[in-house]
Amino acid sequence: MTGVLPSQRLEQMIRNGQIHGSPDIIPEQIQPASLDLRLGSVAYRVRASFLAGHDRRVEDRLKEFEMHQIDLSDGAVLEKGCVYVVPLMESLDLPIGLQAVANAKSSTGRLDLLTRTITDGGAEFDRIAPGYKGPLYAEICPRSFSVLVRPGMRLNQIRFREGQAILDDTALTALHASDVLVNGDALIDDGLGFSVDLKLDGTDLVGYRAKPHTGVIDLDNIGFYDPAEYWEDVRCKDGQIILDPGAFYILVSREAVHIPPAYAAEMAPYLAMVGEFRVHYAGFFDPGFGHSAAGGTGSRGVLEVRCHEAPFVLEHGQVVGRLVYEHMSEIPQQLYGSGIASNYQGQGLKLSKHFAVPD
Repeated sequence: MTGVLPSQRLEQMIRNGQIHGSPDIIPEQIQPASLDLRLGSVAYRVRASFLAGHDRRVEDRLKEFEMHQIDLSDGAVLEKGCVYVVPLMESLDLPIGLQAVANAKSSTGRLDLLTRTITDGGAEFDRIAPGYKGPLYAEICPRSFSVLVRPGMRLNQIRFREGQAILDDTALTALHASDVLVNGDALIDDGLGFSVDLKLDGTDLVGYRAKPHTGVIDLDNIGFYDPAEYWEDVRCKDGQIILDPGAFYILVSREAVHIPPAYAAEMAPYLAMVGEFRVHYAGFFDPGFGHSAAGGTGSRGVLEVRCHEAPFVLEHGQVVGRLVYEHMSEIPQQLYGSGIASNYQGQGLKLSKHFAVPD
């Protein structure tokens, strides 16, 4: 069947040895349409980001760029502004015709923790070729905060698909007519467009900006850190803010998004010509996100925004990204939501799970 593979198919692939874990993969790694990947026990500090390239192994390229090794066994700090490569506990033995794509998990993206997957022979980040057999590596670059990591932590995830599963605009228009993918009018043009909300109801707080000099974040600490020590409030009353070059922001979409159970979605960057910023760090939306039967009534998309070369005025309602919807090959046995303790069902403007929720 054509489409993104659901949790029950991932379990079958694990049993068949097409996805292998050392140590064994645990049930908590399996999401409705993706598999969480675990950090191994060593990190390599490297001089620069790199791809293996055709017919070359990551292990061999590490010898060119490695500065030193870091034992993660008892926990270690990955420093802001540095680049690391960490072998993952998972490896693949994919059949021909089955490809994969990886992405940072939501909490990873909200910490501005650039995390990408690289493979032997790979010429692209986060894209795993059909029939790939070999190890997986995470390239990690903390952009705003230094972080404490340990083996087994899950910073990125992988999704598998058979064939061409993406909905074109005609199919997406029909799906919106039957399932209401967003509240209000749907902007459908090479995917479902979404815009930024800078006029939140009852408040002038519209986002957060990462502070430049902060303490370390232990990724095992949930609901632990005071947001005021790491983030500045972004407030506005006129529906516009000026993004500073190099700064990282957490904002929220104006639209409440719905992913029906038979579909998955991926956040894609918007055209670079619309402004000096990027909105795309953690991009998987699982089946059931914002779905009423799974505990949601439409969920806002949290936007991880980084401004580039010049200050840029971002205005309320400006289109900043798009969701590309894909067919699932089957409906997952478990949807995203309260049943699997999903962190961001029904969300609005929200920091990562590591921060305490203000009273």
